[in-house]
Amino acid sequence: MLGYGYYFDPTYLLVIIGAVLSIWASSRVNSTYNKYSRVRSMTGMTGAEAARMILNYNGLSDVRVEHVSGSLTDHYDPRTKVLRLSDSTYGSGSVAAIGVAAHECGHAVQDKDGYVPLKIRGALVPVANLGSALGLPIVILGLIFGLSYTFIQIGIWVFAAAVLFQIVTLPVEFNASGRALQMLQSYRILTEEEAGYCRKVLSAAALTYVAAAASSILQLLRLYLLAGGRRNRD
Repeated sequence: MLGYGYYFDPTYLLVIIGAVLSIWASSRVNSTYNKYSRVRSMTGMTGAEAARMILNYNGLSDVRVEHVSGSLTDHYDPRTKVLRLSDSTYGSGSVAAIGVAAHECGHAVQDKDGYVPLKIRGALVPVANLGSALGLPIVILGLIFGLSYTFIQIGIWVFAAAVLFQIVTLPVEFNASGRALQMLQSYRILTEEEAGYCRKVLSAAALTYVAAAASSILQLLRLYLLAGGRRNRD
């Protein structure tokens, strides 16, 4: 909502800033990926082949590489030990596709190594889902119906769990990209020049996680400010 009565709610600017950051980051990763998806790797490997090679080199022959529909829907599932690559990655031999595949392999290696931030993020998933689904509605209902400040504060703490998840995600994603770049060069899957292109793709992708975390923090700050205004009126 933009405001109460005839008064503009200045805290809504925080939401706008977060939205702008997210749109910019999404645009950046799409443009960067599209650019380097047209650059073929000298090895001729596809994303799926590169992923299989990296996994085998790391003793992860039990991790399956599967195809999943969509674009940039790539992910590693630590529960089932399955690495899923999207339409734009699985069968593509581009530098961008290989970079994305290697990034997901980075998560698989994190899982094998017992990387602590990955474990924390995994443990936070159910709480984060609850916070994303219920936190904001609780606060809004509390403000609209004039419920107690304690009720509103509960909503803020619930939403904070989702924010914490976004923050913990940052080191997990940065570390996976660092591992990916190192493995791609160590295993001679990409040349030094191609690895440079891949770094640009993964750096652009990282911006989406930074933007998501920043947007969540700004939303949390807005809720805190709105709740503070409500408490002052009580």
